Amino acid sequence: MIKTVIFDMDGVIVDTEPVHKYAYFEHYKELNIPVTEELFSTFTGQSTKNVYQILKDKFDLKGEVNDLVLRKRAIFNEAFDTKPDLFLIDGVEQLIKDLHQNNIELILASSASKSTIDRVFNRFNLNQYFSHKVSGESFPKSKPDPAIFLHAADLAKSTNEECIVIEDSTNGVEAAYRSNIYCLGYKSENSKKQNLEKANTIVDDFNTINATFIKELK
Repeated sequence: MIKTVIFDMDGVIVDTEPVHKYAYFEHYKELNIPVTEELFSTFTGQSTKNVYQILKDKFDLKGEVNDLVLRKRAIFNEAFDTKPDLFLIDGVEQLIKDLHQNNIELILASSASKSTIDRVFNRFNLNQYFSHKVSGESFPKSKPDPAIFLHAADLAKSTNEECIVIEDSTNGVEAAYRSNIYCLGYKSENSKKQNLEKANTIVDDFNTINATFIKELK
């Protein structure tokens, strides 16, 4: 029986991508550079530092790349704390509460920074439900390396066989697969072009599952 659920965060609990996009375009306005949606789409998968190096070269920006990154981050942080149209993934809050009420341990294992994790958890009052929060910045390699999930499972009160991971990305599912922990793949509108075939079970709506469903997996 499943006794511990290890949650990914971005795409599973909350989708921060719209806030990142908002922060980028607010900064573009400040810099007075004409970044089109088409150009912006080519930045997918690039680090923030690489994005600003590209923009610096293309638009002959005078500021240092690190300073540009810090300004964008500041806009993101302010927007994250105040933007009204930032919501939890549909159905996940009820699932979290139901799991907690049924004495299933919850652990977060996210590639996000500790500061971003804290912003999400503080904004949506989630700290009360989770026994541990693990950030990917604590590990030399990111997903699909399994280290973050193996560490989360070590923190759990239960055995690895009594844990599951909930993930929405190819790299996250692969990390769970490599850690030999049962994986529930979450396929959403935010999980475009993600390959979840290595997940043990796939769902596309958190409203259709509950603690009973989770406990009986495996």
